Amino acid sequence: MRIEIICTGDEVLTGKIINTNFSYMAQKLEDFGLSVSWGTIVGDDREELLAAFRLSGERADAVIVNGGLGPTIDDLSQEIAALAAGVQLVLNEDWLQRMEDFFRRRNRVMSANNRKQAMLPTTAEILDNPIGTACGFAMDIGRARFFFTPGVPRELFRMLEEQIIPRLLARGGTPGVIHLKRFHSYGLGESHVDQLLSGVEELVPGGSIKLGFRTHYPQIETKLTIRGIDQDDIARKLAPVEAEVRKRLGNFILGEDEQKLEGVVLDALAARSGSLAVVETFTGGQIAARIAHLPGAEKVFRRGLVARDPAEIANALGLDGGLISGELSRVDFGGSIHLAIAAPDGVESRRSRIYGGRDWVRLGAVELGLDCLRRYLQGLPVTERTDFERV
Repeated sequence: MRIEIICTGDEVLTGKIINTNFSYMAQKLEDFGLSVSWGTIVGDDREELLAAFRLSGERADAVIVNGGLGPTIDDLSQEIAALAAGVQLVLNEDWLQRMEDFFRRRNRVMSANNRKQAMLPTTAEILDNPIGTACGFAMDIGRARFFFTPGVPRELFRMLEEQIIPRLLARGGTPGVIHLKRFHSYGLGESHVDQLLSGVEELVPGGSIKLGFRTHYPQIETKLTIRGIDQDDIARKLAPVEAEVRKRLGNFILGEDEQKLEGVVLDALAARSGSLAVVETFTGGQIAARIAHLPGAEKVFRRGLVARDPAEIANALGLDGGLISGELSRVDFGGSIHLAIAAPDGVESRRSRIYGGRDWVRLGAVELGLDCLRRYLQGLPVTERTDFERV
């Protein structure tokens, strides 16, 4: 299936806002085995939008249009969609009622121009938007099925997952169900992970499992997309591959699916009724910031201290100043990172050298610190080396 994404809006075309919606949609579609063939950005211009819709309707099988469903004069998607399909715009009374109820529940007065959002092409199929007033809709233009979505990210994300992807999978004739399994690892580069996992797809014959990767330094996300007849079939196919991925990546797996490193650390501390205090120099409080805001952190996180002067650190901790001495090093293109974990049953420490620019090294140091804490809490070796550091 050939899929195109059209993002609309002068602010996107001129670069005044970063087009993160396209990135999210393309990645989410890829997770379900749906590849994007074209990506187009069009400003708020009637002629350019009409030309883009007609071109996409000729070359694509499915088109996702993002933006242009608001109440203002420059929101043109419904109008141009109707024109491109050769149909009329009509007031959808059901959606108008939905909008009126939306405003009433929030004790707000609906402006007259919001009525425009209930004007839809006569051939439109409504795509539900339970958290906003922009009515998503689907319709045929040329040979393609078009899906019109709001520009507000949280509204788009929900509509894409709940409304559009299931329709695309059905339209593409995808049998059964698709499941996405994710593993998050820290400490291994993408090429290293790829090498370690070579051949895991072949554990399940027939090409029903696809292996993929997504890099967001310093973590690697390993994705397994599994196609099956039903959930039982998915579970049967996934089991041997899942076990093999865990075996090969081992201690470098920090979490799975929706888990995040800081959440894993917090859960491990909570499970042992533990508490945490963090002293940071070079990382400037970023380790504490990753944990302190999480739900449940108020029961675990006790204190975060940021200081560059060893004397100030010693004073704040009530220690002998002679125990903490020396000049804290400056980091430009590589720095020595010193970590220590003190607990009632002992102390673990680690020294490593991470190369790169200052911000790059700092990000690596934050991740390294959290991962060392994760390893300590899980009873794993804290000193296991990564691809990102040098001794």
